[in-house]
Amino acid sequence: MIRIVLADDEDLIRGALAALLELEDDLSVVVQASDGDAAVAAVRAHRPDIAVFDLEMPKRDGVLAAEAVRDLEGVAVVIVTRHARPGGCDGR
Repeated sequence: MIRIVLADDEDLIRGALAALLELEDDLSVVVQASDGDAAVAAVRAHRPDIAVFDLEMPKRDGVLAAEAVRDLEGVAVVIVTRHARPGGCDGR
């Protein structure tokens, strides 16, 4: 079983993503968090296989949260965002 800590400040997005992940037989969302500080605490307490962090969260963004747990062996971090950004260096 792959254990996941999921952090996003938007309840609807976090809940939908958790529900989709839970549909997979080998994935389990062990904790959901709504801000970066809670996400870091959850990762440190539960030592998941994967931490999924929203890029933009209150108290600590996804990048700072990832930096705070990078010393934990065996925890991979994925940063997600719903914000569209143009591709390529010139905005195309």
